[in-house]
Amino acid sequence: MISILVVDDHPVVREGLAAMLATQPDMRVIAEASTGGKAIASSKEHFPDVIVMDLQLPDMDGADAIEKIKADWPEARFLVLTSYDTDDRIIHAIRAGAQGYLLKGVPKDELFHAVRTIYQGGSLMGPGVATKLLDKVHTLGEEPQTTSDRLSEREVAILRLVANGLRNKEIASELSISERTVKFHLNVIFQKLDASSRTEAVKVALQKGLIHI
Repeated sequence: MISILVVDDHPVVREGLAAMLATQPDMRVIAEASTGGKAIASSKEHFPDVIVMDLQLPDMDGADAIEKIKADWPEARFLVLTSYDTDDRIIHAIRAGAQGYLLKGVPKDELFHAVRTIYQGGSLMGPGVATKLLDKVHTLGEEPQTTSDRLSEREVAILRLVANGLRNKEIASELSISERTVKFHLNVIFQKLDASSRTEAVKVALQKGLIHI
């Protein structure tokens, strides 16, 4: 029997997902959580075999919740089920420790298969997600293009705080994320802006009008 923790802030989605998983004879939903904080607490209490995690949570990014749970319980296994398919979100979740990444709306049989695969120690990415990752790998060696300097909302928020003189620890506290996540985003920012330091990244962003202080 595969024990499952379902994490999603939308009650209808969360309860519907839990009910769907419960139809399988080898699956049992042992807990539900609506926030990252509750997911962390539930994982410590129940130690589920698989945690089905949304990324958009009211108190923190789902990838940050994965990271925090992994820090206390390295054996935890995660299936991200979300509406977000951007490169940064996918890579962030995988680096945080997710073994699977599916987009909401997948056929239920694919969801069941993903849960079983992850429970058995495997990894699984949805077709659209796998394509984006392959495209990302294929473009790693290409010269930076003008579109590569576009920053996500989170990256803009972090760069503004950097411009205001905050250190990584202070930024993490301000945005309720981990220092490791701040460092991850800064590395992405440096790559996008072809910058080698925080000061240079801020300078380039100001010149391009990506941030305003």
